[in-house]
Amino acid sequence: MVGKNCFAIASDRRLGVQLQTIATDFQRISKIHDRVFLGLSGLATDAQTLYQRLVFRHKLYQLREERDMKPETFANLVSALLYEKRFGPYFCQPVIAGLGDEDKPFICTMDSIGAKELAKDFVVAGTASESLYGACESMFKEDMEPEELFETVSQALLSSVDRDCLSGWGGHVYVVTPTEVKERILKGRMD
Repeated sequence: MVGKNCFAIASDRRLGVQLQTIATDFQRISKIHDRVFLGLSGLATDAQTLYQRLVFRHKLYQLREERDMKPETFANLVSALLYEKRFGPYFCQPVIAGLGDEDKPFICTMDSIGAKELAKDFVVAGTASESLYGACESMFKEDMEPEELFETVSQALLSSVDRDCLSGWGGHVYVVTPTEVKERILKGRMD
């Protein structure tokens, strides 16, 4: 979800196989660099493999270009990497969030073969996406400051995962501004 020159990216902490919970502290959000974050919902092994390939490609870009990727460029990289595997796809739904030129927030999500969905307010992915859409649509306001954005994202996430038996166990939220990155762990009902 985007705010005024900031963005928040959040996920639940449950790792499961269908209805069986394997772990309650699973990390789905990864930092690519200080201004770009990646969230990967879906099959955990595919998410880890995809993340490793993306970090490798980003490091090659840094060596060649001597700078970090812009969020739009990183989204194109993710899309191209997913499309390469379209006949045997990674079972992941990436969410990319970053601060671009002039600290303008950028968010996008895509399906497992790299079809991008760009948005100016919020994007969702994963098993609780239907309830997340409803919660985000009802709670989103334009130009929120970082603290208000954190509260809004946290409430949307926790209220949505409570309505989905395949999600939950609290949340993990990053709020990114041009000057800092705040990371917070949310306690769920079951904690």
